[in-house]
Amino acid sequence: MRIKSMPFLFAILAIALVLSACASATPEIAEVIEEPVQIDEPVVEPTEEPAPTEEPEPDWESPEGALVSIAVETAPELDGAADDLWADAPAIQVEVEGGANMGETVVSIQSVYKDDMVYFYVTWEDPTQSFFRSPWEKQEDGTWMKITDPDDRGGDNNVYYEDKLSFIWTIDNSIPKFESQGCGPACHAGEDSDDKPYGNKYTDEEGQYGDIWHWKSVRNLGQVDDQYLDWTRFSPDTRGAGRHGDPKDAGGYVNNENEDKTAPAWMGPEGFPTDGSPGFLLESEIVEFDDSQFIPGDIVPGIYKAPFEGDRGDISAGWVYVDGMWVLEIGRALETGSEFDVQFNDMAAEYYFGVAIFDNAQVRHAYQFGVNTLVFKP
Repeated sequence: MRIKSMPFLFAILAIALVLSACASATPEIAEVIEEPVQIDEPVVEPTEEPAPTEEPEPDWESPEGALVSIAVETAPELDGAADDLWADAPAIQVEVEGGANMGETVVSIQSVYKDDMVYFYVTWEDPTQSFFRSPWEKQEDGTWMKITDPDDRGGDNNVYYEDKLSFIWTIDNSIPKFESQGCGPACHAGEDSDDKPYGNKYTDEEGQYGDIWHWKSVRNLGQVDDQYLDWTRFSPDTRGAGRHGDPKDAGGYVNNENEDKTAPAWMGPEGFPTDGSPGFLLESEIVEFDDSQFIPGDIVPGIYKAPFEGDRGDISAGWVYVDGMWVLEIGRALETGSEFDVQFNDMAAEYYFGVAIFDNAQVRHAYQFGVNTLVFKP
């Protein structure tokens, strides 16, 4: 019996040894399991945000038919010469008609700007240079007579006058319909015809203003006469109706006549021509009139002049008459601060103006149908 149980005992002993070995190994295994396993995460390089794509600015476009003023690096000389800078400035062609003497012509206009100034280059055909503006002529009996249009019934000289040009701008768009009809709404042709053969010019309501740039070939000196338009009606005291000169401190043009208006009050310096040219005396050169210096047939200009000082002298100009054409250059500050002037204070805005041409005519001008638009190219 004892011999048969021996294998069984050996088996039990072997199992016990195995269990003992496993028990001693368990803590070591536990320690290995409890230690955190370090796993290297893949390195991800930061990606740069793509730069925002700038939308290209749309090409600048001007209104159809507008006068486009372009920026220049050098301001033009106001001498009537075609400086190279004008070659790049686009031009508009303005047809005018209905005037005395000339009838019709085409006015070419260009514009540039620099810093705080805007400039215009204006040309038009005119068959004659008119400077024989109501001068004095010595008569055979020794008296003096002012030469005038025999058909002039007052303010309507179309024979012995001067050439002129006019721009009229609406101020702050205050004149209704100006942006489509131009000067038309302010013209009242034929009104008060017993006193004024050509009618009146004025706006319809209080608060409606226009800025008049009135260039006069004889009476202006290095400037364009700066005037304005309002709602004043015609009366014996306001014969100009709505047309007025801007305020001035000094200067301008004055009739050359003595106190009783029978002869000139002034004459030119020694050597001054006696054929009527150039149609004016300079105030800086005038000499007290000496009748003994003249013979019958001699001509003395009917006005003397000096530059305007003050608001009325805001617009500078230079001009020449050559080969049957007037060439006029104009310069003015974009902003003058005057209530009587158009202010070019918004370079993105549109500015409306009309054009008139006077060919040796006091009031019977050639005019355009419609209006022009000035814009500034950025």
